[in-house]
Amino acid sequence: MTRAMIPAAKPLIGEEEIEAVTAVLRSGMVAQGPEVAALEEEFASALTPGAEAVAVNSGTSALHVGLLASGIGPGDEVIVPSFTFAATGNSVAITGASPVFADIELDHFCLDPAAVEAAITPQTRGIMPVHLYGHPAAMKELGEIAAKHDLLIFEDAAQAHGASLGGQKVGTFGTFAAFSLYPTKNMTSGEGGMITTSNPEVARRSQLIRNQGMEKRYANEVVGLNNRMTDIHAAIGRVQLRKLANWTQQRQENAKFLDENLEGVIVPPVAPGATHVYHQYTIRVVDTDRDRFMEALREEYQVGSGVYYPIPNHRLPSLAPYAPGLDLPVTETAAQQVVSLPVHPSLTQEDLERIVEAVNVCAKAGA
Repeated sequence: MTRAMIPAAKPLIGEEEIEAVTAVLRSGMVAQGPEVAALEEEFASALTPGAEAVAVNSGTSALHVGLLASGIGPGDEVIVPSFTFAATGNSVAITGASPVFADIELDHFCLDPAAVEAAITPQTRGIMPVHLYGHPAAMKELGEIAAKHDLLIFEDAAQAHGASLGGQKVGTFGTFAAFSLYPTKNMTSGEGGMITTSNPEVARRSQLIRNQGMEKRYANEVVGLNNRMTDIHAAIGRVQLRKLANWTQQRQENAKFLDENLEGVIVPPVAPGATHVYHQYTIRVVDTDRDRFMEALREEYQVGSGVYYPIPNHRLPSLAPYAPGLDLPVTETAAQQVVSLPVHPSLTQEDLERIVEAVNVCAKAGA
């Protein structure tokens, strides 16, 4: 008897989300309206206390608009990791600025502060750490470097809804932060993003830029974009936000079970004082053929997995021109070793036990 595949990720959409969308459609107000405003207020209150939230149509738009609102443009450099989704570097490049890639540390796959400091030049305006897989970057050390060199901090928090470090929520450390509400994230709005900032000017400029540069219709103040979120998407996001805390707790419990039972692989450590929200549960496989390991998980145990990210950004054809001859050895090691296992809230105890059995057997066999 063939067992059902355990997917690597699984969006959770229920009747409440469907009913919320139906209510918006029946209201006749589907563009940016009261649902968007409510989601902004609720998101900031729940996840980034003390900051203001500005909703946009994707996580990439959140990065792009936030950078523009912070004054980043041609001639500027922003230091970013290469081990991340391409949107991080893309968002810098699309402003006309240059992404400067720095290496990561291998425990948490986030920017290495020493590598960041070594990458600073007279053109550097900011540092953009990514809280990768839901683990916060080393914000204390990065903040000290930024203060020393008079640089701005921009947080890519696309995968880190509710993560914290030293009791402080991600999304509240920098000039702005960007969250993604894509379907596979810890919460979704179907598609969407959120900018959070405690800087009133950055918030207002973000609001202008996302809406063709205007606050009042036809009174365009700046050159802007159409990056608005719809009320349809915001209605989904509001329902999901109410479920996020319980989902996060379930992810953490699933991760704890995997931590305690996996063998033959390197499980993801959590830094002192950090709260990991496990957008991904990412192990490292060493001295094992990763492709064969993942194939065995899938074919022999029906356990899905993924590699995020197999090609570092500084080697992508689109972004390599910004990094000629650059060598990032830790990034390359991570790209060769990482495997993300299912950790989503819909896993059953039977699922978790199958994942453990699959990983332990395949790792022992060398796949």
